[in-house]
Amino acid sequence: MNYKLMLRTLGRTLQLEALCLLLPLLVSLIYRESPWPFFRTIVLVGLIGTLLARIRATPDFYTREGFVAVGLIWLVLSLFGALPFYLSGEFSSFIDSFFEIVSGFTTTGASILTQVETLPRGILFWRSFSSWIGGMGVLIFTLAFLPKVGGRTQVLVQAEATGPVSSKLVPKTSLSARILYLIYISLTFLETVALKLAGMPLYDALVTTFATVCTGGFAVKNLSLASYGLPACEIIVTVFMLLCSVNFAVFFLVLTGRAKQALGSDELRFFLVAVLLSVGLIFWNILPLYDTPGHALRDTFFQVATVVSTTGFSTADFALWPTLSQFVLVLLMFLGGCAGSTAGGIKCARILLLGRCARRSLGRLCHPRSVKVVKLDGKAVDETTLNTVLVFFTCYLFLLGAGCLVISLDGFSLTTTWTAVLACLSNIGPGLEAVGPMGNFAAFSALSKMILSLAMLLGRLELFPILILFLPSTWKRN
Repeated sequence: MNYKLMLRTLGRTLQLEALCLLLPLLVSLIYRESPWPFFRTIVLVGLIGTLLARIRATPDFYTREGFVAVGLIWLVLSLFGALPFYLSGEFSSFIDSFFEIVSGFTTTGASILTQVETLPRGILFWRSFSSWIGGMGVLIFTLAFLPKVGGRTQVLVQAEATGPVSSKLVPKTSLSARILYLIYISLTFLETVALKLAGMPLYDALVTTFATVCTGGFAVKNLSLASYGLPACEIIVTVFMLLCSVNFAVFFLVLTGRAKQALGSDELRFFLVAVLLSVGLIFWNILPLYDTPGHALRDTFFQVATVVSTTGFSTADFALWPTLSQFVLVLLMFLGGCAGSTAGGIKCARILLLGRCARRSLGRLCHPRSVKVVKLDGKAVDETTLNTVLVFFTCYLFLLGAGCLVISLDGFSLTTTWTAVLACLSNIGPGLEAVGPMGNFAAFSALSKMILSLAMLLGRLELFPILILFLPSTWKRN
């Protein structure tokens, strides 16, 4: 285990976190708020990061080191990222601060805050900006802006990537990271301008965009987007939530003149069909509750988009919708967006592969000697990848059950308990009943908040980098 290189990589990431904290510090100064929570954190994080980054290490970085480094970096980054919240005095405990920043970095959008609008602008900015950083991935963010971390950087990207199969856009990993962030920043700029033109204040437009393109869902109003009463803004956010649920490689293919190849993606077509079917079913189910079909359709599209993209915004309390509509939304919580996007959930690619594996297994019962391969986008998927998908799904269900078992000690209803764990494990944010769109996670115990924070990290990192930290064999010399 190359501990020195892992510490060096951690140091470079902490240096970048210190630089990122300069932005909320600037916002605090602009709005004449106390800058000390950010200033103290910047000094501490910058000093520790610089000391670690100066460690000399050999570039022997392999798969095990990659998974361990990614898991540890996300944990440490969250611990330091929680300091401004805690030092501001706006949060009652460090556990609450940790829960909130983990929810940000993992783009979950779950919150313990009951009154968002009373918080300082700098704190709210860091809350949303942290989700923007975590949306594309902390290590990809580091490689895009500080590429010289040493070692085999592709190992880090693969350990942090979302989906069953990861691939580079171009041969060089750091260049792939920059291309991804160029697309990411372009979407951020376009949405900010669109929201501003639609009537939203500049500050609100910026932090709302941060929470949209990363599919994080942190709002700066107690009633989320419903506070503004601007249908145009709701439509804009709906479009960008769906766009950011698509594999970013699709945008790269379109921009490089390969639109036909991009639109031929099995996963993309499956995602679009799932969205349209869900919209049609929920719209039919809730239409009697609305005065006009237009309003019902707008709320339906918005809530389907916010759930399937795992963003977590709200314009209506879907916990009050009919049971059929709630059940469809719960299914979308499991599904999530596409692999290679900023969305959470199991991912459409995995669901597709699971379905095709099941079909092959059923076919073999009738024809034991038949030889069939599972394909995705016309290419055969190797058995190792298929086995990893099955292991992921098994671990996902096991962790969901284990989390519900622990959280049930708080005595909430079954619906509140299991949707709270599902919302955190799938990085969605709101669940049903007490943790619905108009609720929050403040009433949970300190133990439950730590378990839910761990669930958010597990979900964002696709389980394995965190689970590997708990394997004794990970820490053995050989």
